[in-house]
Amino acid sequence: MATPSLRGRLARLGNPRKPVLKPSKPLILADRVGERRRERGEATCITEMSVMMACWKRNEFRDEACRKEIQDFFDCASKAEAARKMRSIQGECGNLSPKKVNMLLQRFPNKPHVS
Repeated sequence: MATPSLRGRLARLGNPRKPVLKPSKPLILADRVGERRRERGEATCITEMSVMMACWKRNEFRDEACRKEIQDFFDCASKAEAARKMRSIQGECGNLSPKKVNMLLQRFPNKPHVS
């Protein structure tokens, strides 16, 4: 049995021209895009939260005994929130939400055929 690359070369020997593209659907944009949800971000501060909860369990859920762990968790959470806001501000200029894309495609629909 011939390898895929050899089969491709043999097919090109029989037909020196490039293969003709025959699309199954017309090559135009649709008038709408699918409504999909945005990707969820990764979980942050899991380690700090685990340390804080372990401290609470050791100290019978008293906040006074676990001040450092609680503060570490809040610091981590505030840093993660600031980083998330920074990414969302930077991302606003790049991608449009599906709702906005659908609105623009409805305002400026494609012509069904080129005349």
